[in-house]
Parts: sequence; C-alpha cells; structure tokens
Amino acid sequence: MNNVQEPTPQRLKGKVVVVTGAGQGIGKAYSRRLAEEGAQVLMVDINEKAVREAAAELREASLNVQGWALDVARAEDVKRFADELSEQHERIDGLVNNAAIFSSLKLMPFWEIDTAQWDQVMAVNVRGPWMLVTALLPRLRAAGGASVVNIGSDAVWMGKPGYLHYVVSKAAVYGMTHAMARELGADNIRVNTLSPGFTTTEVPRETFTEAQLTGILKSQALQRVASTGDMVGVVSFLMSEDSRWITGQTLHVTGGLLHR
Repeated sequence: MNNVQEPTPQRLKGKVVVVTGAGQGIGKAYSRRLAEEGAQVLMVDINEKAVREAAAELREASLNVQGWALDVARAEDVKRFADELSEQHERIDGLVNNAAIFSSLKLMPFWEIDTAQWDQVMAVNVRGPWMLVTALLPRLRAAGGASVVNIGSDAVWMGKPGYLHYVVSKAAVYGMTHAMARELGADNIRVNTLSPGFTTTEVPRETFTEAQLTGILKSQALQRVASTGDMVGVVSFLMSEDSRWITGQTLHVTGGLLHR
C-alpha cells in the first residue's frame, strides 16, 4: 500500500520557511516536502554535520534548502540565528517548531527523572519554540500572513507512562499554540499544532516498546503504523493559503486513535 502523499506543485512557491530539528527523521521529511512544493527551506538542527548533510542531499534533488546549526534551547544561539536571517531575508513566511528531545529518552517512572533531564526537555521542547517565534517575529509580521506550526504529540492525550517530562512538555505546546494564536491574530499570523501519533522514521527510539505499539494499533481506526509520508502533507497544508482561515487549532494526525 502506497501511503505517500504526492506534493502539490508550487503551492508554496516564493515562501521562506524555517524547519527546526531538520537534520534527520520527520524534520528532514517536512523540509523535503515543503521544498518540493516550492518553498525555500531553512533547515536547522543542533547537529551541524547532520543538517549540512541533509541539506546537501536535498539540494542534489534540485531543492532550494540551506542548512544551519542551531541549539534552540540557547538564547544566544537563537538571537544569532535571527540576526543572520534578518540580513538575508526581509520576511519569514513559515516556521515549523519540530525540534524536540524524545527518541533519546529512556522510559522510566516519573519519580526517577532527575531535575537536569527535566530541565533539558523543557528547554528544548517548550522554551525553544517560544524563543524562536519571539526572535523571528519581526520577519513573520513582515510576511503579511505567516504560519507557525508547533509539533505536539498525542502522547499527551493518551497519558502514556514512562516519560512524564516529554508528555508535560508537549502539553505545554498546546497551551502555547492557543495563546500565541490569540496574540498574533492581529498580525495575520496563524499558529496551529500538528499532533502526531506513533510515527516511524529512520531514527532509533528507546521510548516505545512492542507492547505499547501493539496497544496503539488496536486503538487506531486505520490498522497500520504511520510513516513520515502521512505527516508531511499536513504541514504543507498548514503552510499554504489553503489553511488561511485556520488558527489556534490542533490537528490530530493519528489514524483515528482512540484515547483511553
């Protein structure tokens, strides 16, 4: 079964979009799809080697992308990135806040999570998106109709045990989206959350067990595991004029997952 959504040719032509966590996995997939639809994509990742290689790979496919090294949790890095962008781009049409700590987390009861790891997860998953939107706000306003997509997780709605810090961080993302949408509506900036369920990528994950996966599949209406191809079309839709009247919303892209 082919579950890859075909790009809509040039739907995003002329748009400049920033994608964080773009060096691998679903962030790289988002970048490819947005570029295939005509956007100039600025791919950022904390792993400089990975994002440079990912950008080079997409350029070999004749896609308009650049790779940038950025730690979204460091205020000085975010400011530097915003300053450098302001010299090259008068406007930013879209921002995909995808960078997050997840795949490297080990499952453990919440009472065993130490404060250092808790703070690190919150710094990347919550403070990072807030700082990026803040730093890029002049460029987003200049676009006259920008779109911000915050990546959530349906782990919040499932209340899955074993990584409370991650679940709490993504719960905060939903609140951030709703509040930002209200505050930025007057600037014609839309802010929405894409909330994926379990999605396979090439990145190894220690946060899921086979028992958990079996349980999720039993709870889905569509009886298969999602791939990045199931997510990328939703991001391109939210970046496009097709979604110009959608803001402050959460799109659950989960194959009909029943939360229980």
